[in-house]
Amino acid sequence: MRTTKCQLLVTSLCVMLLGLSIATLSTVTHYGLHFTLLSNISLESNSYRVIHHAAFYFGICLSMTLVLAALLSSAATVRESQLLTAMGFFCFALAFCGLIPAACWRYTHSTEVEDSMMDVYDLVYEEVRRNTSSFRRHELTAIHEAFLCCGKHSPFGDTANVETKTCPSSQAHSVGQDCLQEIRDFLKKHMDFVSTLLGVAIGFTVYGMILTSFLWFSIHFSSNLDRKGKYILR
Repeated sequence: MRTTKCQLLVTSLCVMLLGLSIATLSTVTHYGLHFTLLSNISLESNSYRVIHHAAFYFGICLSMTLVLAALLSSAATVRESQLLTAMGFFCFALAFCGLIPAACWRYTHSTEVEDSMMDVYDLVYEEVRRNTSSFRRHELTAIHEAFLCCGKHSPFGDTANVETKTCPSSQAHSVGQDCLQEIRDFLKKHMDFVSTLLGVAIGFTVYGMILTSFLWFSIHFSSNLDRKGKYILR
């Protein structure tokens, strides 16, 4: 039982760090320059803004659940409380039920996020190319500065005029560099980090459920043995 307690304390610490990491990642994703810029530019018909906000709130709720599970399991280990152990197991199970759909959504809808982000850039770029909106030129320049790219390969012919007006001077040597590819590469790196974090969190959550259930049964049976093993001297 002592070994189980030590393992559960270490697991609780790791789960708490994972919860804080998920909260940090959610905050960076929501308030980061690259994501916020595209979210503010996207139209109501584009699904990116909805995904952007949903990912933040889901990540915060998931991180709070993991931190709560870590705190309850730590307290249950120290106090040897069956109630706290059961509550810790419930929080681990709740986090597991959130992590599995999140991991499945990441692999089944990753192209949807990528397409929605590139659609935002395509919209702004084509409006600037047609000179239909002046403020779109400032938005396109901001995208070029954020992603350190310049223009894209357009099927509509020469785009040098657009790139000259919207590419920052620091990116003058990169004229013709495809921004769609830069957006795709940036999102791939971000999603790979998300996948790794979700996989590690799932592993520790399952391990936490196993340890809390084992600790609950250990406390339960040890308390029954304490009652049966007492003798009264007359």
